Amino acid sequence: MPELNIVMVEPEIPQNTGNVARTCAATGARLHLVGPMGFQIDDKKLKRAGLDYWHLLDITCYESLSEFFSRNTGNFFYFSTKAQHVYSEPAYPDGCYLVFGKETAGLPEKLLYENPDSCVRIPMRNNPDARSLNLSNSVAVGVFEVLRQWNFPGMLRSGQLRQYHW
Repeated sequence: MPELNIVMVEPEIPQNTGNVARTCAATGARLHLVGPMGFQIDDKKLKRAGLDYWHLLDITCYESLSEFFSRNTGNFFYFSTKAQHVYSEPAYPDGCYLVFGKETAGLPEKLLYENPDSCVRIPMRNNPDARSLNLSNSVAVGVFEVLRQWNFPGMLRSGQLRQYHW
């Protein structure tokens, strides 16, 4: 089974992290949380957003971005509104990392500048009042693009009605 890694760098809003955790649990993606975070991992809002999915998670926490990079290697894709490439352009390899920055500032610009070919963006309208998508929505867009490219490995591709049969 291919492996997908989701990295949240300095997340600030517990509900976003809970929603991302739920996406990871439902898709089998590994979640990496890089501190400092704007909440405690036991925050009620975090658990409420993730509901009862926490036991399904493969989650690792790091004190800093430097610790994260010292413990992980592979293909990193940095999601940013400042990127020059569209998120659907790369071919995402097994074991890749989708890296997302904090809600108020995104990823450090130095990191983006040093990795221009690995920076991707989700296209949006040119409107200064709509700066970016919600972080948890952006993660979902990225995750499902990778899974689509991989032909949704291990995913249920059809559902059943409760009162009727297809």
